[in-house]
Amino acid sequence: MGLPLLSLIVFTPVAGAAVLMFLRSDDAVRRTALAVTILDLALCVAMLASFDTTTHEMQFTERRLWVPALGITYALGIDGISALFVFLTALLGSICVLASWVAIDRKVKAFMVSLLSMQALMLGVFCALDLFLFYVFWEAMLIPMYLIIGVWGGEGRVYAAFKFFLYTLAGSLLFLIGVIVLYFNGGETFDILALTAQDLPFPVQSWLFFAFLIAFAVKVPMVPVHTWLPDAHVQAPTAGSIILAGVLLKMGAYGLLRFSLPMLPEASVYYSTLMLSLSALAIVYGGLLALAQDDLKKLVAYSSISHMGFVTMGIFALNLRGLQGGILQMFNHGVTTGALFLFVGLIYERTHTRSIAEYGGLMKAAPVYTAFLALFTLSSMALPGTNSFIGELLVLSGGFAANLAVGAAAVLGALLGAAYLLGMYRKVALGPASVGARFKICDVNAREMAAILPLAVLVLWLGLYPKPFLGIIDVSVKHLLAQVHDKGSGP
Repeated sequence: MGLPLLSLIVFTPVAGAAVLMFLRSDDAVRRTALAVTILDLALCVAMLASFDTTTHEMQFTERRLWVPALGITYALGIDGISALFVFLTALLGSICVLASWVAIDRKVKAFMVSLLSMQALMLGVFCALDLFLFYVFWEAMLIPMYLIIGVWGGEGRVYAAFKFFLYTLAGSLLFLIGVIVLYFNGGETFDILALTAQDLPFPVQSWLFFAFLIAFAVKVPMVPVHTWLPDAHVQAPTAGSIILAGVLLKMGAYGLLRFSLPMLPEASVYYSTLMLSLSALAIVYGGLLALAQDDLKKLVAYSSISHMGFVTMGIFALNLRGLQGGILQMFNHGVTTGALFLFVGLIYERTHTRSIAEYGGLMKAAPVYTAFLALFTLSSMALPGTNSFIGELLVLSGGFAANLAVGAAAVLGALLGAAYLLGMYRKVALGPASVGARFKICDVNAREMAAILPLAVLVLWLGLYPKPFLGIIDVSVKHLLAQVHDKGSGP
């Protein structure tokens, strides 16, 4: 296209944040932030329209020397694995602005600047082809997310923000040590593609695997390093929860796909049974925790732990169906769980409570709201015809092929998902009509529908016709799998 398209995608939110600094009116800040995120989304749509699905090579690449003495470059590029998540990040950015239109009524400018900065850094993570640049984006994400939770969160926001920061910082420090070790053992380069081509000794791979695993597991999050997630979700404003569920949790799984599997193939194969076992534990344990919740936001938060267990199971099944399903389910989870957190935020704005026990009869008071809530609830439980069904079916198929016991545990997790999701919907929408008597309930308005409809379209599109999305990732997934199996025969 003759343009540095990825740089435009990454830095458009930064330019928008700079413009916001000079605006005085909160309304002007909101409108400008929305315009910037829509422009960024348009650039991402243009990127997908020009994306070549027939090659696994990195596309739209940009390279500039940054720190020549250390071999550090400003290098961007995307393949089929990262393209979907660049688009998802931009889409959820627009939805976050719409979701915050009324909910954020103080320090609006600072919030929107934090939100746009966060979007730029997340986009940078998915586009970076230099390991040092990746780490800069990865680590810098902590700052705006910490502010979003700590400044605009609920009553326990300070505790939740500190817990989030400490957990992720501890993982990031191990990641930094791993980056340094990889640099000296991989030919003193930070080039991700060059490092992927290296054949490291198994002891080095093994050490790096666990160093990276801890950093990525915190982000996913995997059991037992998951305890920061419910606190962060419950205390974060709606936009913060959408970012956490929709994009931030994908960073850990993306790290496994971009670094652990291609750079450490022998270790990935050798420890795949351990990873499958941890995934099965997360699926069942997260489902049981969600089943016990009365707080609507906590229920969705714990369901994320279970659903991300399906993602890591698909990744470490190390077969084509599992890997395709894991990546597709990463995207699906961002759409569906992001939507569920949006719906939690919408009802909280009206009732100022998240207790499921205090809802009831919502279908009569807000029929449009409950109709769309039904769609996303059915998507979350992977009903045929919705997006999650395709991803979960592929993951289960790959999981059973890899390990029968792990596949059986995943089926149990799916049954738990149906139990807590249907139970939640029955109480919220179909219970005794008490909600109208306690709260002044109005149905969704035009602004809220603008946030809901793109997610609803993706749920049905992926559920009924997933071919375009599978086509984007197919060649890159096959290439990644070939890399793992060619070099991952074990120590």
